[in-house]
Amino acid sequence: MRFLCGLTVAALCGALAIAAESKVALTGENTKIEFTGTKKEGKHDGGFKKLTGTATAEGTDPTTLKIDVTIETGSLYSDNAKLTEHLKAPDFFDVKTNPTAKFTSTKVEKDGEVYKVSGDLTINGKTKAISFPASVTVADGKLTLASEFKINRNDFGITYGAGKIDDDVALRIKVDAK
Repeated sequence: MRFLCGLTVAALCGALAIAAESKVALTGENTKIEFTGTKKEGKHDGGFKKLTGTATAEGTDPTTLKIDVTIETGSLYSDNAKLTEHLKAPDFFDVKTNPTAKFTSTKVEKDGEVYKVSGDLTINGKTKAISFPASVTVADGKLTLASEFKINRNDFGITYGAGKIDDDVALRIKVDAK
């Protein structure tokens, strides 16, 4: 009888271990956030080099994924040095007043072949609920996520160049974290 009880406890512990929470650190090394801004005359690409955060999930189920990331806006870069400095100014990201941007997920749900990640995005001190499609895999303590979507810069108080610079900005996110 003791053997049977011990075996049952061992099996339960094993089942709990399989469903255990996995947590990975998000950094500028394993998480890339890039953007493309467009205008009639062309486009500019850029991104952010520094960020910190965590992603946690129960077992291998992407719908349990919780993401919390803080982006250092001063680490912003673009394909043009003069533009990079302008993007850091009060006309755009105002990095002195708003040294960080933040994303905190609120829900991840299956949406056809991909997942829909929903959460709160804060830029320039303004928070807006957003959702975006993403391919997501959680396995063996590793998270991979890839997404391309657009946000409207006006939602975050970035209105410089209205009528000359397109309001929608394309974002690309790639996570490969252990």
